[in-house]
Order: sequence, then structure tokens, then C-alpha cells
Amino acid sequence: MHENDRIGKLAEEIRLAFGLLGRLPVGTGRPSAGETVAASAWAWPLVGGVLAALAGAAGLLATALNLPAPLAAAVALSTLMLLTGALHEDGLADTADGLWGGATPERRLEIMKDSRIGTYGMLALLLVVLLRWSALAALAGAGGGALPAAMVVAGAVSRALMAAAMAGLANARSTGLSALAGRPRSRTALHALALALALALLLSGAAGLIAFLLAALAALAVAALANARIGGQTGDILGAIQQVGETVVLVGLTAAWATG
Repeated sequence: MHENDRIGKLAEEIRLAFGLLGRLPVGTGRPSAGETVAASAWAWPLVGGVLAALAGAAGLLATALNLPAPLAAAVALSTLMLLTGALHEDGLADTADGLWGGATPERRLEIMKDSRIGTYGMLALLLVVLLRWSALAALAGAGGGALPAAMVVAGAVSRALMAAAMAGLANARSTGLSALAGRPRSRTALHALALALALALLLSGAAGLIAFLLAALAALAVAALANARIGGQTGDILGAIQQVGETVVLVGLTAAWATG
């Protein structure tokens, strides 16, 4: 492939990744172009890192304005949700409702498609938001660049875990965002994991490596549960993996930095 063509292909994959996972004005990802969208999975950690960096900057600005750490954490978390359109939070809620609220795989998938939120979804959402906010508040209180660094690591690692799950699990249904986007190649998923791990090591050293491994274990648990209960993954399952991974990384880095 000609060098200019290769650069153009990478740029298009990055654009699709941002369009698919965020709300920045860089163009809209096109899930119908399955092979191209799936090929962009290597860039998902980049998207997660950039969005998290912007949210972390908002949190730092809040601390510079002398807002208390809990409020600064709320600013950072709210900014992140605005930048992603709460896409992954929605997936987490649907996953909790579906996996625990249905007796058969078909019924679970049907529940996950329902736009209404149930008890399991609400509880999962409240728990994960509370854990993330608490971790960010502790990091904001620790001062320095702990908050944005942790957010970037968590954003990158959690999106890489999405790519790995999408590559490793079959589609549980033939329709929906995940099915339309296609499945990344194993090499693409490995590139995403390598990029996320590199960022984790660069920004957080050994603590980042431990957080990466813990998040990977948590993602494996969610993936195994999804495979057992619905026979694979959906966009909602990927969103749940992202939320669980991000939470584990933030809590892990908080334990290492804010209480060490």
C-alpha cells in the first residue's frame, strides 16, 4: 500500500473510532461499513484517552477554581459523560437488566433492547457511577496530575478491553450496532491492548500494569457471563465491559496513589 494511502486509511479509522465512541465534531462513524469500523478498533484506546484527558482537564480547572475535590470529581465525570453521550452507561444498564432479568437467552436479549431501565440496570448504574465518582474525588484530593492521568489510563484500557471482547466473542444477535460494525481481527485487538498498556505504563508505571491486569480479569468475567447467558456479545455487553474496566482501573489507581 502506498504511504499516503496508508496514512489516509489510518486517519479514516481514527475518525470512525471518534465518531463511533464519542461526541466530538469529527464526523460520524458508519456502522454499516462493518469491515472499516471493526478495523478502527485499534484506535479505541486513543479515543478513550483523548476524551478522558478533556474530562480530566475540566476536573483540574474545577480544582483551580477552588472547588472541593468531590465537586471537581463531579465536573470531570459529568464532562466525560457529555463527551461520550453516556453511551457506555446505557450499555451497562441494559446489560444488567437483560442478563439478570430474563429466564432464556431470547428473553434476555429482548430485555436488553428495551429502552426502559429496570431495577437491576438502575442499581448497576448507581453503583458504578458512585465508585467512579468516589475514586475521582480521592484523586482530585491527592493533587497534582493524579486525576487526569488516572482518567486517561482508565479511558484507554477500558476501550481496549471492548476491542478484545468484540474480537473474542461471537455476536449474540445478527442485528444491532455491534453486529453491523463487524468483528475486529485478533491482530487489531492486540494492537488496541498494546496501545492501552503502553499508555498505562507511561502514565502510571507499575500501578498501571496492575490496574490493567485487574481490569482485564473483570472484563473476562463479564464476557464469560455474557457468553453463558446470551451466547456472545452485543453493543450493550461491550458498554458494560467498558464501564467495569474503567471503574476497576480508577479504583486500583486510587488505591495506589491517593492512599499510598
